[in-house]
Amino acid sequence: MLERLHWLGHGSFLIEGPPLIYINPWRVTRGTFHADAILIGHDHYEHFSPADIEKLRGPDTVIATNEKVGAMVAGSTQLRTWHSLTLDRARITAVPAYSVNDPRHALDEGGLGFVISLNFYDIYYAGDTGVIPEMQGLQPDIAILPIDGANGTLSVEQAVEVVKQMRPRTVLPCNWGAGGEG
Repeated sequence: MLERLHWLGHGSFLIEGPPLIYINPWRVTRGTFHADAILIGHDHYEHFSPADIEKLRGPDTVIATNEKVGAMVAGSTQLRTWHSLTLDRARITAVPAYSVNDPRHALDEGGLGFVISLNFYDIYYAGDTGVIPEMQGLQPDIAILPIDGANGTLSVEQAVEVVKQMRPRTVLPCNWGAGGEG
């Protein structure tokens, strides 16, 4: 599965399916194929880029996001935490992503992470989050964690504790060295 998972920079990833899934596309080049799904976790510019969505969006692309972003993207599917959608062979479940230490990533902002179940693998994309109780019980095969230690995301030490708890086979860091808005 790892050979089908591509980091595109910051918190942006591509999962080559089928289905073809982009997570928080930002600063992407126009794709050869339209995305089957685009997942947007929250409304900060480096996670929600209307220009990048338009580069990747086709007539049948599913855009799954939270209520705030959904109000800005026509035809999107708004997911609440723990709600799922099925697309081809993938099941996508929205999970909470927030920080108790950063008001820009507060619980009431509605940030999302995602658990993508595909080809007998569970991929946990944490989104911009700190350590939160909702992580307990998640046991993904692959965990994509925001390890920046700034703007409410995980420090290296916190990420180690999360990994010990979840015990994924593989961990991919993102957001590291960003120093941006998160």
